[in-house]
Amino acid sequence: MSHGTRRVCVDDYEKDAKSIIDPLMLDYYQGGADEEITLKESRAAFRRYRFRPRILRDVSNRDLSTTILGHRIAFPCCISPTAFHKGAHPDGELATAKAAASHDVMMAVSSSSTCSLADITKAAPTGLRMMQIYPFKNRKITELLVQQAEKANFQAILVTVDAAVYGKRRQDLRNDTFKVVITNPAYAFLRCVIMDLIEEDVVRATAEGDSLLWIYAQSIDASITWEDIKWIKRISALPLVVKGVLTGEMAREAAAAGVDGILVSAHGGRQLDSVIAPLDALPEVVEAVHGTNVEVYVDGGVRTGADILKALALGARAAFIGRPVIWGLACGGETGVTGILDILKDEFSRAMALTGCANVGCIDRSLIVDKTKLCRL
Repeated sequence: MSHGTRRVCVDDYEKDAKSIIDPLMLDYYQGGADEEITLKESRAAFRRYRFRPRILRDVSNRDLSTTILGHRIAFPCCISPTAFHKGAHPDGELATAKAAASHDVMMAVSSSSTCSLADITKAAPTGLRMMQIYPFKNRKITELLVQQAEKANFQAILVTVDAAVYGKRRQDLRNDTFKVVITNPAYAFLRCVIMDLIEEDVVRATAEGDSLLWIYAQSIDASITWEDIKWIKRISALPLVVKGVLTGEMAREAAAAGVDGILVSAHGGRQLDSVIAPLDALPEVVEAVHGTNVEVYVDGGVRTGADILKALALGARAAFIGRPVIWGLACGGETGVTGILDILKDEFSRAMALTGCANVGCIDRSLIVDKTKLCRL
Protein backbone atom coordinates (compact mmCIF):
# COMPACT_ATOMS: atom_id res chain seq x y z
CA MET A 1 0.00 0.00 0.00
CA SER A 2 1.44 3.34 -1.01
CA HIS A 3 2.06 5.95 1.68
CA GLY A 4 -1.06 7.87 2.63
CA THR A 5 -3.44 5.55 0.75
CA ARG A 6 -6.22 3.91 2.75
CA ARG A 7 -7.77 0.59 1.83
CA VAL A 8 -11.47 1.41 1.57
CA CYS A 9 -12.85 -1.72 -0.10
CA VAL A 10 -12.11 -5.42 -0.47
CA ASP A 11 -10.66 -4.81 -3.93
CA ASP A 12 -7.99 -2.57 -2.39
CA TYR A 13 -6.91 -5.44 -0.14
CA GLU A 14 -6.86 -7.84 -3.08
CA LYS A 15 -4.67 -5.53 -5.15
CA ASP A 16 -2.13 -5.15 -2.34
CA ALA A 17 -2.25 -8.84 -1.39
CA LYS A 18 -1.29 -9.90 -4.90
CA SER A 19 2.03 -8.08 -4.52
CA ILE A 20 2.68 -9.70 -1.14
CA ILE A 21 1.73 -13.37 -1.44
CA ASP A 22 4.22 -15.94 -2.71
CA PRO A 23 3.49 -16.49 -6.46
CA LEU A 24 2.85 -20.23 -6.06
CA MET A 25 0.36 -19.62 -3.26
CA LEU A 26 -1.25 -16.72 -5.13
CA ASP A 27 -1.97 -19.00 -8.08
CA TYR A 28 -3.47 -21.51 -5.67
CA TYR A 29 -5.68 -18.99 -3.88
CA GLN A 30 -7.03 -17.10 -6.86
CA GLY A 31 -7.33 -19.90 -9.38
CA GLY A 32 -10.43 -21.77 -10.46
CA ALA A 33 -11.20 -24.92 -12.43
CA ASP A 34 -10.70 -25.31 -16.18
CA GLU A 35 -11.75 -22.12 -18.03
CA GLU A 36 -12.82 -20.40 -14.77
CA ILE A 37 -16.30 -19.66 -16.12
CA THR A 38 -18.01 -20.26 -12.78
CA LEU A 39 -15.30 -18.32 -10.96
CA LYS A 40 -16.06 -15.25 -13.06
CA GLU A 41 -19.85 -15.69 -13.12
CA SER A 42 -20.08 -16.06 -9.34
CA ARG A 43 -18.94 -12.45 -9.03
CA ALA A 44 -20.89 -11.26 -12.06
CA ALA A 45 -24.14 -12.66 -10.65
CA PHE A 46 -24.17 -10.04 -7.89
CA ARG A 47 -23.63 -7.25 -10.40
CA ARG A 48 -26.77 -8.14 -12.31
CA TYR A 49 -29.04 -7.16 -9.43
CA ARG A 50 -30.26 -3.63 -8.78
CA PHE A 51 -31.89 -2.28 -5.64
CA ARG A 52 -35.48 -1.03 -5.36
CA PRO A 53 -35.00 1.13 -2.25
CA ARG A 54 -37.67 2.01 0.24
CA ILE A 55 -37.46 5.64 1.31
CA LEU A 56 -38.64 7.69 4.29
CA ARG A 57 -38.21 4.83 6.73
CA ASP A 58 -36.75 5.37 10.18
CA VAL A 59 -33.34 3.74 9.88
CA SER A 60 -31.61 5.82 12.53
CA ASN A 61 -31.08 2.72 14.66
CA ARG A 62 -30.16 -0.39 12.70
CA ASP A 63 -29.84 -3.93 14.04
CA LEU A 64 -27.50 -5.86 11.75
CA SER A 65 -27.50 -9.05 13.81
CA THR A 66 -28.97 -12.44 13.00
CA THR A 67 -28.50 -16.02 14.14
CA ILE A 68 -26.70 -19.03 12.69
CA LEU A 69 -27.82 -22.39 14.04
CA GLY A 70 -29.12 -20.63 17.13
CA HIS A 71 -25.97 -18.57 17.74
CA ARG A 72 -26.20 -14.81 17.41
CA ILE A 73 -23.75 -13.12 15.03
CA ALA A 74 -23.18 -9.38 14.74
CA PHE A 75 -23.97 -9.20 11.03
CA PRO A 76 -24.82 -11.82 8.40
CA CYS A 77 -21.30 -12.42 7.08
CA CYS A 78 -19.35 -15.55 7.97
CA ILE A 79 -16.04 -17.05 6.86
CA SER A 80 -15.90 -19.93 4.40
CA PRO A 81 -13.37 -22.75 4.83
CA THR A 82 -10.20 -21.99 2.89
CA ALA A 83 -6.98 -24.00 3.02
CA PHE A 84 -3.46 -22.99 4.02
CA HIS A 85 -3.95 -19.65 5.77
CA LYS A 86 -0.27 -19.60 6.69
CA GLY A 87 0.44 -19.24 2.99
CA ALA A 88 -0.92 -15.71 3.30
CA HIS A 89 0.41 -14.83 6.76
CA PRO A 90 2.54 -16.62 9.38
CA ASP A 91 -0.24 -16.43 11.99
CA GLY A 92 -2.57 -18.34 9.68
CA GLU A 93 -5.93 -19.48 11.03
CA LEU A 94 -5.14 -18.10 14.47
CA ALA A 95 -5.31 -14.57 13.05
CA THR A 96 -8.51 -15.35 11.17
CA ALA A 97 -10.13 -16.83 14.27
CA LYS A 98 -9.25 -13.80 16.39
CA ALA A 99 -10.67 -11.39 13.81
CA ALA A 100 -13.86 -13.43 13.44
CA ALA A 101 -14.33 -13.59 17.21
CA SER A 102 -13.76 -9.85 17.60
CA HIS A 103 -16.58 -9.26 15.10
CA ASP A 104 -18.90 -11.92 16.51
CA VAL A 105 -19.16 -13.83 13.23
CA MET A 106 -18.79 -17.54 12.58
CA MET A 107 -15.67 -19.05 11.00
CA ALA A 108 -15.59 -22.34 9.11
CA VAL A 109 -12.22 -24.02 9.60
CA SER A 110 -10.85 -26.07 6.71
CA SER A 111 -9.63 -29.63 7.17
CA SER A 112 -6.53 -28.21 5.45
CA SER A 113 -6.05 -25.70 8.26
CA THR A 114 -2.39 -24.98 8.95
CA CYS A 115 -3.13 -24.53 12.66
CA SER A 116 -4.51 -27.19 14.98
CA LEU A 117 -8.13 -26.99 16.08
CA ALA A 118 -7.05 -26.80 19.71
CA ASP A 119 -4.74 -23.85 19.00
CA ILE A 120 -7.48 -22.06 17.07
CA THR A 121 -9.85 -22.41 20.02
CA LYS A 122 -7.13 -21.28 22.43
CA ALA A 123 -6.46 -18.18 20.30
CA ALA A 124 -10.14 -17.18 20.20
CA PRO A 125 -11.98 -19.06 22.96
CA THR A 126 -15.20 -17.06 22.58
CA GLY A 127 -15.38 -17.46 18.80
CA LEU A 128 -18.02 -19.36 16.86
CA ARG A 129 -16.63 -22.08 14.58
CA MET A 130 -17.76 -24.90 12.35
CA MET A 131 -15.42 -27.67 11.19
CA GLN A 132 -15.22 -28.43 7.47
CA ILE A 133 -14.75 -32.10 6.60
CA TYR A 134 -15.06 -34.46 3.66
CA PRO A 135 -16.56 -37.95 3.83
CA PHE A 136 -13.15 -39.58 3.39
CA LYS A 137 -12.69 -43.10 2.06
CA ASN A 138 -11.08 -43.94 5.35
CA ARG A 139 -13.96 -43.20 7.70
CA LYS A 140 -11.55 -43.04 10.62
CA ILE A 141 -10.24 -39.72 9.26
CA THR A 142 -13.76 -38.30 9.24
CA GLU A 143 -14.40 -39.58 12.76
CA LEU A 144 -11.15 -38.12 14.09
CA LEU A 145 -11.87 -34.70 12.61
CA VAL A 146 -15.36 -34.71 14.11
CA GLN A 147 -13.97 -35.74 17.48
CA GLN A 148 -11.31 -33.03 17.36
CA ALA A 149 -13.94 -30.42 16.53
CA GLU A 150 -16.12 -31.51 19.41
CA LYS A 151 -13.17 -31.51 21.81
CA ALA A 152 -12.20 -28.01 20.62
CA ASN A 153 -15.74 -26.73 21.33
CA PHE A 154 -16.77 -26.10 17.73
CA GLN A 155 -20.44 -25.31 17.17
CA ALA A 156 -21.14 -27.27 13.95
CA ILE A 157 -19.83 -29.67 11.32
CA LEU A 158 -19.67 -28.52 7.68
CA VAL A 159 -19.49 -31.33 5.11
CA THR A 160 -18.26 -30.47 1.62
CA VAL A 161 -20.31 -32.56 -0.82
CA ASP A 162 -19.18 -31.28 -4.24
CA ALA A 163 -15.77 -32.97 -4.34
CA ALA A 164 -16.32 -36.56 -5.42
CA VAL A 165 -13.12 -36.06 -7.41
CA TYR A 166 -10.64 -33.24 -7.46
CA GLY A 167 -11.42 -30.36 -9.82
CA LYS A 168 -8.97 -29.67 -12.64
CA ARG A 169 -7.22 -26.46 -11.65
CA ARG A 170 -4.91 -25.76 -14.52
CA GLN A 171 -2.50 -23.41 -12.78
CA ASP A 172 -1.99 -25.83 -9.89
CA LEU A 173 -1.20 -28.56 -12.42
CA ARG A 174 1.25 -26.32 -14.26
CA ASN A 175 2.95 -25.42 -10.99
CA ASP A 176 2.68 -28.95 -9.55
CA THR A 177 1.56 -27.04 -6.46
CA PHE A 178 0.77 -29.92 -4.15
CA LYS A 179 3.98 -31.81 -4.77
CA VAL A 180 5.97 -28.63 -4.23
CA VAL A 181 4.14 -27.88 -0.99
CA ILE A 182 4.71 -31.36 0.39
CA THR A 183 8.34 -31.84 -0.74
CA ASN A 184 9.93 -28.37 -0.73
CA PRO A 185 11.23 -27.49 2.77
CA ALA A 186 10.48 -23.84 2.05
CA TYR A 187 6.77 -24.67 2.33
CA ALA A 188 6.99 -26.85 5.45
CA PHE A 189 4.95 -24.25 7.35
CA LEU A 190 1.90 -25.30 5.30
CA ARG A 191 1.64 -28.66 7.05
CA CYS A 192 -2.07 -29.07 7.77
CA VAL A 193 -4.48 -30.89 10.06
CA ILE A 194 -5.49 -33.55 7.55
CA MET A 195 -1.85 -34.43 6.80
CA ASP A 196 -1.22 -35.04 10.48
CA LEU A 197 -4.22 -37.34 10.73
CA ILE A 198 -3.32 -39.30 7.61
CA GLU A 199 0.16 -39.94 8.96
CA GLU A 200 -1.08 -41.29 12.28
CA ASP A 201 -0.76 -45.05 12.56
CA VAL A 202 -4.51 -45.52 12.72
CA VAL A 203 -5.04 -43.94 9.28
CA ARG A 204 -1.61 -44.36 7.70
CA ALA A 205 -1.50 -44.08 3.92
CA THR A 206 1.44 -44.54 1.58
CA ALA A 207 1.56 -41.59 -0.78
CA GLU A 208 3.18 -42.01 -4.17
CA GLY A 209 5.95 -39.46 -4.33
CA ASP A 210 4.63 -37.89 -1.13
CA SER A 211 2.20 -35.93 -3.26
CA LEU A 212 -0.44 -34.08 -1.30
CA LEU A 213 -2.64 -34.28 -4.38
CA TRP A 214 -2.39 -38.08 -4.18
CA ILE A 215 -3.39 -38.00 -0.53
CA TYR A 216 -6.50 -35.95 -1.27
CA ALA A 217 -7.40 -37.98 -4.34
CA GLN A 218 -7.22 -41.22 -2.37
CA SER A 219 -8.91 -39.84 0.72
CA ILE A 220 -11.97 -38.20 -0.87
CA ASP A 221 -14.64 -40.78 -1.58
CA ALA A 222 -16.43 -40.77 -4.94
CA SER A 223 -18.94 -43.35 -3.70
CA ILE A 224 -20.59 -41.25 -0.98
CA THR A 225 -24.36 -40.85 -0.82
CA TRP A 226 -26.83 -39.24 1.54
CA GLU A 227 -26.49 -42.34 3.72
CA ASP A 228 -22.97 -41.16 4.54
CA ILE A 229 -24.35 -37.77 5.58
CA LYS A 230 -26.79 -39.56 7.87
CA TRP A 231 -23.86 -41.53 9.30
CA ILE A 232 -21.97 -38.30 10.09
CA LYS A 233 -25.08 -37.02 11.86
CA ARG A 234 -25.16 -40.19 13.95
CA ILE A 235 -21.56 -39.88 15.11
CA SER A 236 -21.88 -36.28 16.27
CA ALA A 237 -24.39 -34.30 18.27
CA LEU A 238 -23.30 -31.07 16.55
CA PRO A 239 -25.53 -29.44 13.91
CA LEU A 240 -24.60 -30.50 10.38
CA VAL A 241 -24.36 -28.19 7.35
CA VAL A 242 -23.68 -29.42 3.81
CA LYS A 243 -21.67 -27.24 1.42
CA GLY A 244 -21.96 -27.50 -2.35
CA VAL A 245 -25.71 -27.81 -3.01
CA LEU A 246 -26.78 -25.90 -6.15
CA THR A 247 -30.23 -27.27 -7.06
CA GLY A 248 -33.65 -27.54 -5.50
CA GLU A 249 -33.67 -31.31 -6.02
CA MET A 250 -30.47 -31.76 -4.02
CA ALA A 251 -31.70 -29.34 -1.37
CA ARG A 252 -34.79 -31.50 -0.83
CA GLU A 253 -32.59 -34.59 -0.52
CA ALA A 254 -30.42 -32.75 1.99
CA ALA A 255 -33.45 -31.83 4.06
CA ALA A 256 -34.68 -35.43 3.92
CA ALA A 257 -31.27 -36.55 5.19
CA GLY A 258 -31.76 -34.37 8.26
CA VAL A 259 -29.21 -31.62 7.69
CA ASP A 260 -29.49 -28.43 9.71
CA GLY A 261 -28.13 -26.08 7.08
CA ILE A 262 -27.14 -25.76 3.42
CA LEU A 263 -24.29 -23.60 2.15
CA VAL A 264 -25.09 -22.89 -1.50
CA SER A 265 -21.61 -22.95 -2.99
CA ALA A 266 -19.63 -23.76 -6.12
CA HIS A 267 -16.40 -24.36 -4.17
CA GLY A 268 -15.07 -20.97 -5.20
CA GLY A 269 -15.29 -22.04 -8.85
CA ARG A 270 -12.63 -24.67 -8.14
CA GLN A 271 -14.50 -27.93 -8.78
CA LEU A 272 -16.86 -28.38 -11.77
CA ASP A 273 -16.53 -25.44 -14.12
CA SER A 274 -19.67 -24.04 -15.80
CA VAL A 275 -21.97 -24.88 -12.89
CA ILE A 276 -24.56 -22.28 -12.04
CA ALA A 277 -23.32 -19.34 -9.96
CA PRO A 278 -24.29 -19.81 -6.30
CA LEU A 279 -26.31 -16.59 -6.16
CA ASP A 280 -28.33 -17.76 -9.17
CA ALA A 281 -28.94 -21.12 -7.49
CA LEU A 282 -29.91 -19.57 -4.16
CA PRO A 283 -33.65 -18.82 -4.76
CA GLU A 284 -34.28 -22.36 -6.01
CA VAL A 285 -32.61 -23.89 -2.95
CA VAL A 286 -34.45 -21.57 -0.57
CA GLU A 287 -37.79 -22.46 -2.16
CA ALA A 288 -37.02 -26.18 -2.02
CA VAL A 289 -36.56 -26.18 1.78
CA HIS A 290 -39.30 -23.63 2.52
CA GLY A 291 -41.34 -24.78 5.49
CA THR A 292 -38.49 -26.79 7.00
CA ASN A 293 -36.01 -25.83 9.72
CA VAL A 294 -33.08 -25.99 7.30
CA GLU A 295 -31.10 -22.73 7.19
CA VAL A 296 -29.64 -21.60 3.85
CA TYR A 297 -26.42 -19.64 3.35
CA VAL A 298 -24.44 -18.72 0.23
CA ASP A 299 -20.81 -18.11 -0.74
CA GLY A 300 -18.94 -17.31 -3.94
CA GLY A 301 -18.33 -13.82 -5.33
CA VAL A 302 -19.20 -11.79 -2.21
CA ARG A 303 -17.06 -8.64 -2.26
CA THR A 304 -19.20 -5.84 -0.77
CA GLY A 305 -21.70 -5.24 1.97
CA ALA A 306 -24.28 -4.59 -0.75
CA ASP A 307 -23.61 -8.13 -2.00
CA ILE A 308 -24.52 -9.44 1.45
CA LEU A 309 -27.79 -7.53 1.34
CA LYS A 310 -28.54 -8.95 -2.12
CA ALA A 311 -27.89 -12.47 -0.83
CA LEU A 312 -30.29 -11.95 2.05
CA ALA A 313 -32.89 -10.47 -0.29
CA LEU A 314 -32.74 -13.72 -2.29
CA GLY A 315 -33.32 -15.77 0.83
CA ALA A 316 -29.94 -16.48 2.39
CA ARG A 317 -29.60 -16.27 6.15
CA ALA A 318 -25.96 -15.20 5.78
CA ALA A 319 -23.28 -14.77 3.12
CA PHE A 320 -19.85 -16.39 3.50
CA ILE A 321 -16.54 -15.01 2.25
CA GLY A 322 -13.42 -16.96 1.26
CA ARG A 323 -10.79 -15.20 -0.84
CA PRO A 324 -11.35 -11.76 0.81
CA VAL A 325 -10.11 -13.32 4.07
CA ILE A 326 -6.91 -14.43 2.34
CA TRP A 327 -6.38 -10.91 0.97
CA GLY A 328 -6.90 -9.49 4.44
CA LEU A 329 -4.47 -11.96 6.00
CA ALA A 330 -1.78 -11.06 3.49
CA CYS A 331 -2.21 -7.37 4.30
CA GLY A 332 -1.64 -7.68 8.02
CA GLY A 333 -2.80 -10.92 9.61
CA GLU A 334 -5.49 -10.37 12.21
CA THR A 335 -5.51 -6.62 11.53
CA GLY A 336 -6.06 -7.25 7.82
CA VAL A 337 -8.95 -9.66 8.32
CA THR A 338 -10.42 -7.21 10.83
CA GLY A 339 -10.17 -4.53 8.15
CA ILE A 340 -12.05 -6.70 5.67
CA LEU A 341 -14.83 -7.39 8.17
CA ASP A 342 -14.98 -3.72 9.19
CA ILE A 343 -15.48 -2.68 5.57
CA LEU A 344 -18.13 -5.29 4.83
CA LYS A 345 -20.04 -4.50 8.01
CA ASP A 346 -19.99 -0.76 7.32
CA GLU A 347 -21.07 -1.29 3.70
CA PHE A 348 -23.84 -3.63 4.77
CA SER A 349 -25.09 -1.13 7.35
CA ARG A 350 -25.09 1.67 4.76
CA ALA A 351 -26.91 -0.50 2.23
CA MET A 352 -29.54 -1.35 4.84
CA ALA A 353 -30.06 2.32 5.64
CA LEU A 354 -30.29 3.35 2.00
CA THR A 355 -32.81 0.61 1.19
CA GLY A 356 -34.97 1.45 4.22
CA CYS A 357 -34.13 -1.57 6.38
CA ALA A 358 -33.82 -1.11 10.13
CA ASN A 359 -33.12 -4.80 10.74
CA VAL A 360 -32.40 -7.93 8.71
CA GLY A 361 -36.04 -8.98 9.05
CA CYS A 362 -36.95 -6.10 6.70
CA ILE A 363 -34.84 -7.53 3.88
CA ASP A 364 -36.88 -9.41 1.29
CA ARG A 365 -37.10 -10.16 -2.42
CA SER A 366 -38.91 -6.88 -3.17
CA LEU A 367 -35.67 -4.97 -2.53
CA ILE A 368 -33.89 -6.18 -5.67
CA VAL A 369 -34.50 -6.83 -9.34
CA ASP A 370 -32.45 -8.63 -11.97
CA LYS A 371 -31.47 -5.88 -14.41
CA THR A 372 -31.67 -8.30 -17.35
CA LYS A 373 -35.38 -8.75 -16.67
CA LEU A 374 -36.28 -5.06 -16.47
CA CYS A 375 -38.72 -3.87 -19.11
CA ARG A 376 -37.04 -1.74 -21.74
CA LEU A 377 -38.97 1.44 -22.44
